[in-house]
Amino acid sequence: MPGIQRGIAISASKLSAVVVGTGAALCLVTIVALYHLRRDALDSQSRELDLLALALTDEIDRDLQEVDEGLHAIRSELQDGRLAVTGEQTEAALKTRSELIGPVTELWLVDGTGRVLAGSDAIPAPSLTAFSPELAKASAGGLAVSSPFLNTRSQAPMVGLAIRYAAMDSRKPVSGWILAGMPAELLLGAFSVASPAEDARMAVFRSDGAGLAGAIDAGVAAQEADSGTPMGAKGIELRRFRDGSEHLVSMHRLTHLGLEVVLMRDQAVVLKSWRAAVRFAVTGLVLLAGLGAVSVYLVLRAERRRAAAQQALLAQGARASRLESLGTLAGGVAHDFNNVLTAIVGFGEMAQDAARPDSPQASYLERMLHAASRGKALVERVLTFSRGGGRTSVAFELQPVVAEVLDLLAPSLHPGVELQGRLAAAGLLTRGDPSLSFAAIMNVCTNANQAMPSGGPVLVGLERVQIRKQRVLSHTILTPGAYLVLTVTDRGAGISSEVMDRLFQPFFSTRGPDAGTGLGLAVVYGVMAQCRGAIDVRSSPGHGASFTLYFPECHDAQGDTEEVDARSAHAPGDLPET
Repeated sequence: MPGIQRGIAISASKLSAVVVGTGAALCLVTIVALYHLRRDALDSQSRELDLLALALTDEIDRDLQEVDEGLHAIRSELQDGRLAVTGEQTEAALKTRSELIGPVTELWLVDGTGRVLAGSDAIPAPSLTAFSPELAKASAGGLAVSSPFLNTRSQAPMVGLAIRYAAMDSRKPVSGWILAGMPAELLLGAFSVASPAEDARMAVFRSDGAGLAGAIDAGVAAQEADSGTPMGAKGIELRRFRDGSEHLVSMHRLTHLGLEVVLMRDQAVVLKSWRAAVRFAVTGLVLLAGLGAVSVYLVLRAERRRAAAQQALLAQGARASRLESLGTLAGGVAHDFNNVLTAIVGFGEMAQDAARPDSPQASYLERMLHAASRGKALVERVLTFSRGGGRTSVAFELQPVVAEVLDLLAPSLHPGVELQGRLAAAGLLTRGDPSLSFAAIMNVCTNANQAMPSGGPVLVGLERVQIRKQRVLSHTILTPGAYLVLTVTDRGAGISSEVMDRLFQPFFSTRGPDAGTGLGLAVVYGVMAQCRGAIDVRSSPGHGASFTLYFPECHDAQGDTEEVDARSAHAPGDLPET
């Protein structure tokens, strides 16, 4: 026995040495391959980013060259006396020339003190102190660029360009500046179309560090980041930010204009596929190591494997038992509640038969029976869950459901809240669960009522809309087709961006633990996912909120049903990216 044990030990040692040696060789080969793969991925993205930065820089240069040529042409007209410094004809001429110079939307003639002598529009000109280089030190033919200023008409940021002029006005020499205004976003050129990925950022700066357009914060971070190791490609560096993140940064300068164009990408996103390859490789190595260990310690691990398998089977049986118990409990409660509803419906129908047809009592009984019918539908869903089945989708008319919600909601409105319904979808059908659609619409309207404790109008509109192209909404993607569109608008406090990000998450609520469960909007999202609709939320703090629900139009006969697997519906919390 000792000899056999010694032989087994020697064989195990040799096998262990072979396994360890093979594993070490595989690890070395894998590390070298992953290193080259990482370098190739960074080099490829660096070249792509630098080429894009170069193309965008060249585009900016061409656009500003066009502006420069246009301003010099105006200066020549002023110097030759073909264009007066002031007057209505001058303003009309500036208006015409602002339309001819592609990027420019506004033109002004100002004197040396900054007073506007003529302008293409009534929009205020930028301050002379906002330009770089300083206008007093700028060369006679040089082009100066201003920091961003606000277009008072469109509320959009603009960038000013200026060159010096000298002319005669009423035989008196006049000198000043020709100013041109262009939307700041035009400095980004075709970046939004040519962007290589969603994480790519672009910013345009003056040489003094003033941000002109784009992701200014990202660009400032890029400029202030500690220098990293150059990537070897012209204009590309790998920089580590102060928050610990690393980015590929490409910077190109327009020296004659004093501008810097910055493009950057998050290295973590660039290497996402590489990290997936690393995880795959590590998983493979771990599996191989596990197989090697099993081959060496097969006898010793056999009992542990058996025990682990037995424990897993016990845990799996316990989970199955809990689910079965929950299904049995839900089915029993549903059956008992169904018996209660049966009694309510039965006595309600007898009471309805005994009441006068046109009496208020008959109307109340009819509403009670409608509510009992919805209760029975909910019980059917609970029974379906207890049996593990699917759900039933019905073709139904949406407008009566919305009207019923408005009728039931009216008595519970806050003082001063006015419910205004504009329903224009009579006779049009959608497919889904009417009771769940009722609950979703009620939740949205109730939220609008609760958003205005001091009163105000709640607008509820329903109409048919034909969508021609795919749209990206706030929380879902809307595909082309015909929809019954329900819009609920309030004039409350609005929704902040932080709340908007978590709006449809289950159990998230801004009203505190005693004012709501946080399930209302999660239910709305789940209902719209089941009927394959879409949701759009528009809001800003202080300006109210507008919820738009898109129900796909159905052309089947009313009442037609079909069985749908409940597992095919999206989870309420599974929000798509936009």
